[in-house]
Amino acid sequence: QRYAGVTLKQFLKHLTRKAALERLRAGRAVLDTAMEVGLSGPGRLHDLLVTTEAVTPGDARRRGKGVAMGVGSGETPFGSALLAWTNRGISFLAFTRQRGVATATAELRRQWPDADLRENGAEAARRLDAVFDGTRDTPLPVWLRGSPFQLKVWEALLAIPPGTHWSYGELADMLGQGRAARAVGSAVGRNPVAWIIPCHRVIASSGELGGYRWGCDTKRAMIGVEACALRQESASDRNTGADGAGSRTS
Repeated sequence: QRYAGVTLKQFLKHLTRKAALERLRAGRAVLDTAMEVGLSGPGRLHDLLVTTEAVTPGDARRRGKGVAMGVGSGETPFGSALLAWTNRGISFLAFTRQRGVATATAELRRQWPDADLRENGAEAARRLDAVFDGTRDTPLPVWLRGSPFQLKVWEALLAIPPGTHWSYGELADMLGQGRAARAVGSAVGRNPVAWIIPCHRVIASSGELGGYRWGCDTKRAMIGVEACALRQESASDRNTGADGAGSRTS
């Protein structure tokens, strides 16, 4: 870490991502690739292929002025969603079934008050399909505007495996901010790209859902979908073990 400036975990993540991309470009199936690079399943591979980039301090000061940002609504497994993006990546994803499009649009404007929003429903639908169809085999870039502390928390959320949950206190401890659980929780709540950065995997220490920016029913549905997928993966692993070598399909 002293020599390279990165932790062992970051180094391993880089090597795993590189190995995964090499296999995918060679035509390997998503499930086979995930298993071959030591991941528990395709869900972990999709998380690994999320690449985060922060706006520069100059961009942040300009509040999006001069930034052309596509925006549009589309359907997802969790109801309708509002998506915004630039040529650098996705910058905003909000679910609107419970809170409404107007609320989501106001949040987008608060985050990027001076951006040039350009409506493009067809492109929004295409990008949402790429996020949710489960077959993505290329990195998904996100371009985020937030404080250094918020960006640190958002990146940490990507380390939580699908189907598992951390409390706000556990996340704070992992970040070395054990006394700042409230501030960590606030940063989790300001995550601008729902689902892609999995803030829904953080729950209250009591085991209750806790709050969710886009409605607790939406958060409950996300947790349920990931739990079902994890059970299916476990059942598949057991069946493969019972049958000997078994077979894998994507």
